[in-house]
Amino acid sequence: MRRVAAILTAALALAAPGLALAQASNTDSKTVGIVGTVPAQCFGGTLSGDGSFDLGVLINLTTGQLRTDLSAPGEILVGSFCTSRSTITVSATPLEAQNYVATPPGGFSRRVHYSATASGWTTTPASYNTAAASNAAATQSRASAFAGDITVAISNFSTDGGATLRLVGDNSYRGVVTVTLAAVN
Repeated sequence: MRRVAAILTAALALAAPGLALAQASNTDSKTVGIVGTVPAQCFGGTLSGDGSFDLGVLINLTTGQLRTDLSAPGEILVGSFCTSRSTITVSATPLEAQNYVATPPGGFSRRVHYSATASGWTTTPASYNTAAASNAAATQSRASAFAGDITVAISNFSTDGGATLRLVGDNSYRGVVTVTLAAVN
């Protein structure tokens, strides 16, 4: 019995220094993860200027018909961004007489059509024509997050019902262009 205890003690004595050495030179590490989220979001930017296209007098004062030289400088949406893939959509309503709401008499119209575009967000501008039955190009997609300015423009004006019609007298013709940025997950 003493002999077994002596062998056991000798074995432990030889093993113990190795164990102590192994424990002192080993390292151990643990990893702690960090998590967070960034929601997909879009900001349409800040509208430069007064936020409207002022076309002035819409008609040629000699003929009473829609002016062929109507134009307005673009409006800029400054500082627009989306944190993920996104779409840009432009929509518009025709310019309409606000006070003259009755059906116009023969030879007259109370509505002006136009094209609206939103460019700078995608390679191809989003475009919408108020006279068109459908507007396939009104929504454009972007594959990545983006920040930049968007230029909104209007052009190609036409009288509803044809170029030979005159516009009814009204001191308030109004329309709206809407630009929508949408994040896509």
